[in-house]
Amino acid sequence: MAADTEGKGAAGRRDLVVRAAVEQGLVGGADSAEPLACLLDGDGIRASAAALTAAFADALAPGTPVLHAFAVKAAPLVPVLRLLADAGLGCEVASPGELALARAAGVPAARTVLDSPAKTTAELREALALGIAVNADNRQELERLDALVAAAPTASPIGVRINPQTGAGAIDALSTATSTSKFGVALRDPGARAWLVRAFLDRPWLTRLHIHSGSQGVPLELIAQGVRELHALAEEINAAAGRRRIDTLDIGGGLPVNFASDEATPTYARYVSALREAVPALFDGSYGLVTEFGRSLLAKHGLVLARVEYTKSSGSRPIALTHAGVQLATRTAYAPAAWPVRILPYDAKGAPKAGDPVAQDVAGPACFAGDLLATGRELPLLAPGDLIGVPDTGAYFFTAHYGYNSLPRPAVHGFTVTPRGGVRFSLARPAQSAADIVAEAGGAFGDALL
Repeated sequence: MAADTEGKGAAGRRDLVVRAAVEQGLVGGADSAEPLACLLDGDGIRASAAALTAAFADALAPGTPVLHAFAVKAAPLVPVLRLLADAGLGCEVASPGELALARAAGVPAARTVLDSPAKTTAELREALALGIAVNADNRQELERLDALVAAAPTASPIGVRINPQTGAGAIDALSTATSTSKFGVALRDPGARAWLVRAFLDRPWLTRLHIHSGSQGVPLELIAQGVRELHALAEEINAAAGRRRIDTLDIGGGLPVNFASDEATPTYARYVSALREAVPALFDGSYGLVTEFGRSLLAKHGLVLARVEYTKSSGSRPIALTHAGVQLATRTAYAPAAWPVRILPYDAKGAPKAGDPVAQDVAGPACFAGDLLATGRELPLLAPGDLIGVPDTGAYFFTAHYGYNSLPRPAVHGFTVTPRGGVRFSLARPAQSAADIVAEAGGAFGDALL
């Protein structure tokens, strides 16, 4: 959530928004047709973008080119991309769909970066024709680019992604810099470093190096170590070329997010400080910089509101059945230890619910046993018609829907809070209708397999 309003802290501001969402009919009690709503704090997103740009601007030598490209996969919604573009950010895309979203949001090609480990020839050709920056993932992709660049000159900056093999964080599935990661050229494999130097010497159109060593669960020191490896390789390549062939370093993103409280830590300023300690020359103006943050820009600014439909008991444990589950919090349902979420109880009018804490499960609507947001969580005993709030869900949660049980994508509403405490909502994505689901599931081709 964004900064305090009329002296309210983050929790007070959130409670104000929840009450307004109920009063304005975005979500409601047992008689309401809207059992689920997802909210994005527009002011909070702008504040995060400003904090990112300020942290680097304060540290970089004057005049250093820098592009902060939002990782579209974290929140693939056109209004989000437009908001961030208005705040000065570009887009990092990793699929044709994400590129289409960035273009629909009006993000210029010059402020777009294409990363993915499996780009097709058609994807590469389109990016080069548009002038979008491309980071090649591997040797075979670089050979494919050889042919494309020879066939049609391009204005696209082109680089190579490396894997510094600096090690994993606390979540193996998200660690991109392990010894066997699928991403990039493995820098410590035999012969890889020499091959990379030669690859740049042989290709005057290669001008960038890329890394993404951070993610949730990765400590800042380990992220910074990967960036230090990137900078050292760039210096080695430029020395071998006898001039500055590499002019830009794409250092990726992956700043972890605190999901345990409303505190937004670590900050971008702390991240920049860690980089300055590990590789001070990164900020001396020798290289332009690109960043690719996603989760850290959006996570703290999203809130799920879901109605408690029923309550029951099984094995003497109370269970609250809600409309928020695996379709919104996919990682939490499948890996709860790595992705725990907070549960905030509200009554049917949107007021914080008080009462003695009782250990209870908070379950979602999907038909599998693991569809749980929380197990044995100590909360005031929930009742039908109450609401639960799930904060910190602005990235990789409801923004990237999982279609289990053909559960519909919920509506997403942006909001702002006025200085007088009023809350204004704007629809950023409508709820998916049953007709939409049928169409997406081949409804127009019903006889195709008969």
